[in-house]
Parts: sequence; C-alpha cells; structure tokens
Amino acid sequence: MAADVLVLATQSVAALSVSPRIPALVLAATLVAACGHAAWNAIAHWVPDKLVSITLVNAGGSLCAIPLVVWAAGPDPRSWVYLGTSVVLHIAYNLLLMASYRLGDLSQTYPLARGTSPLVVTVVAALLFRETPRSGQIAGVLLISLGLACLVFWGRRKTASPRGAVAAALVTGVMIASYTTVDGIGVRESGSVLGYIGWLMLLEGLAVPLYALARRRRAFWRDLRPVWPVGLLGGVLSFAAYGLILWAQTRGALADIAALRESSIIVGALIGTVVFGERFGAARVAATCAVVAGIATLYLA
Repeated sequence: MAADVLVLATQSVAALSVSPRIPALVLAATLVAACGHAAWNAIAHWVPDKLVSITLVNAGGSLCAIPLVVWAAGPDPRSWVYLGTSVVLHIAYNLLLMASYRLGDLSQTYPLARGTSPLVVTVVAALLFRETPRSGQIAGVLLISLGLACLVFWGRRKTASPRGAVAAALVTGVMIASYTTVDGIGVRESGSVLGYIGWLMLLEGLAVPLYALARRRRAFWRDLRPVWPVGLLGGVLSFAAYGLILWAQTRGALADIAALRESSIIVGALIGTVVFGERFGAARVAATCAVVAGIATLYLA
C-alpha cells in the first residue's frame, strides 16, 4: 500500500509542478519548503506530549528569528496592527494544531487543515467582497469539497475522537486562511519582509512556551529533556520552510507558488502512512489527491 501511495503522490506532485513560468531553482525551493512544512508537522505529531511538541517548534522558530530582528530593517509602524493580529491568530492556530494531532491521525488532519484554508478564502471572497468565481475556480472548490468530505467520512470510524479531530482540523484551516490574509496585507505595509517575518515568528514563538512554563513550572523542563533536540529541529524546519516560500514568491508567479506549496498535503499523508503506519487505503489516496488537484485548479484558474 505504501508503494501505491508513493506512485500516486509522485504523479500528483509532477502534475502540479508543470508550469513554464516557474524557474527550476524556484520550483526546487518551493517543493523543498513543502517537504519541510510537512516534516515539522510530522515532528509535532510524533512527540506524544503535544504541548511539549508545539512549545519546542515555536521556540526553535523564535531562535531562528532573532538574527532577523537584530539585523533586518524594522517593519513600518503601519504594519504593526496586522502583525499583532497575526500573532494572535498564529497562537490560536498552534493551540488548534495541538488538539488536531492529539485527537486524529496526521494523514487525516493535515490534509483537512491545509485543504480547508483555500476553500475558506474563496468562499469569503465571494460572499463578502463579491468576487464572482470563474468556472475553473468553481471546479477547484468542488474538488476540494469532495476530497475534504471523503476525509471527514474516513475519520468517523478510524480516529479515537472522530468529531473532535475533524472539528479541530477544520477550524485550524480557518486560522490558516485568516493569518494568511492578514499577513498578505501586513507584509506589504511593512516595507521590510525580513523584519516583518522576524518579529512575527519571535512574538508568536514566545507565547506557547511561556504558557507551558506557567502551567507546568518545574515539571516542564523534565518533560522537555527526552525530545528537545527533535522538537527544536521542527522549529528550524518551520522557519526554513516559511523563508523559502517567501523567497520563492519574490521570483515566481504567486498563484503557481501557492499551488505548489500545497503539495505538502501529499507529503504529510505519505509520512503518516510510511512513518506512523497509519492505514491509508485507496479512498483516502483519492481524497487527498482530489484536495491537491482542487487547490491547484483553484489557484491556477
């Protein structure tokens, strides 16, 4: 089964990667970033204590952000309202991600969270901003909806807390859509992409560790010891993946980069199957590929 999943995943990523507008180096950076994003999420899922795992990932990202805060130009004051809002949304995202990985499988919750985000953005744009979706966008929404519905149905029988896992993953997707929109505006107002990202990752990365330390006090250091190297590695991967995507977006078409980035959904599903031994099944393969294909159609329409 793992071999079948790998073949389907390779074909799907190859289909996403075909675009004459993307230079080879940008294509490689985007796919590496997608793998890095899936990898740090897998680390967060692997550590049994989810508060410890998210704390270490956040701490690792904050450590990487310090050089940017020190040496990069600071964000324009106009962008701080967006930066502050994004920090709050990221904290909520981290808490929901903890719940998702505590309640469900990586190969279910990760595609649900990542697939929900573009769907929410498209629907909100149509309802609030009266952006009439084109036929290609409608096709993409239908594909994503079909894939998500199949993943939800699969989760009803296979997870320890099916409704909780699905609900947490879906709301996590809403948080992803929210902070993506806020950051899209804030980073343009900042006048300093590196400064904005540095302050964002530093501030959001401090919140969860401070909460964990206040909650568990001395016991928290004991809980960290067995897994801290792997957890901090997850933070470095998170920082690197975000940085590569930002770099790629300055050198390639934004829609193409956005679509390619979501190939992380397949990588995450593969990790869940190969590393964690989660049963995938033909229906789940089809559902995951439908989500990825729908996102590609949505962005490239």
